[in-house]
Amino acid sequence: MKRYFLIFALLLSFPLLAQEEWEIVIPESEASSRHENSFVECNGKFYLIGGRGERPVDEYDPKTNSWQAIAQAPLEISHFQAIAYENEIWIVGAFTGNYPHETPIEDILIFNPEKKEWRNGPKIPKERLRGSAGVAVYQDKIYLAGGIIDGHYEGFVPWLDELDPKTGKWRVLPDAPHARDHISAAIVNDQLYLAGGRTSHAAIGKVLETTVAAVDYYNFKTGIWKTEKEEIPTERAGNSNLGIGKYLIVLNGESEKQESAHAEVEVLNTETGTWKSLPSLGIGRHGTGAVFFDGKIWVAAGSKNRGGGPETAIMEVMEWKSPGN
Repeated sequence: MKRYFLIFALLLSFPLLAQEEWEIVIPESEASSRHENSFVECNGKFYLIGGRGERPVDEYDPKTNSWQAIAQAPLEISHFQAIAYENEIWIVGAFTGNYPHETPIEDILIFNPEKKEWRNGPKIPKERLRGSAGVAVYQDKIYLAGGIIDGHYEGFVPWLDELDPKTGKWRVLPDAPHARDHISAAIVNDQLYLAGGRTSHAAIGKVLETTVAAVDYYNFKTGIWKTEKEEIPTERAGNSNLGIGKYLIVLNGESEKQESAHAEVEVLNTETGTWKSLPSLGIGRHGTGAVFFDGKIWVAAGSKNRGGGPETAIMEVMEWKSPGN
């Protein structure tokens, strides 16, 4: 049975308005702390995969409220946005190795949760190879957006590529209006959204301060990129993005503005182009993912401060209700 510990009161700025609240999940067994990992749902279970160092694959079952380590990763995998596709978890556009020259992983890595086995998928074309990119699935195609070629050092790009996972064939699509890495992609209706991220450039000593304020979106039907009129309210990189109905939800992240990781949760109504704030997370974090499942938003793991730690395994959950803007 799930046991939740309440961590928020109603927002003080809206004392008369009922708000959703984040709760910390107290599981029957713990996951491994990590960051620069991915957090993804597949067939009703949640998975923490990768992170700095060699980390196990941890599986969470919402029915039993428990984590268990079910496999080891084939190598260190970091800075990626895993996606679920046909009952497996695909890792596209990831890094391995150490700061600031992390190396892009050429092969797509595929994990089968039922068999608890890894296999290699199609290779990313050498001329489009990068890590720290946004990844999303739309109508049986996988999309790889943005990223950086040489770790945190240099080579951030505005690229967008399409993979047909059934044939292994890649197609180059138009560049986004803005290059960015340390990003998360989200599908909202028939559009791919990129919000947050930065242009990491350790070669000139600029990393955390290079956050991107613009919000870009690609329309699959027209093949055209556009930029929202309203910028992201809280600039950050290493954030997590979700698409729910007409809304883009942005949470987590890091920036030069504060030592602690960001806890702000902000929602863009893609029909009106307006932003609204939701209750902040109890624990700011960056370098992890978010899951929308069973009408709730779930967040797990990440780094509590900008940079490399302290790492956490703590999971939070919030009921999703349309903000109505």
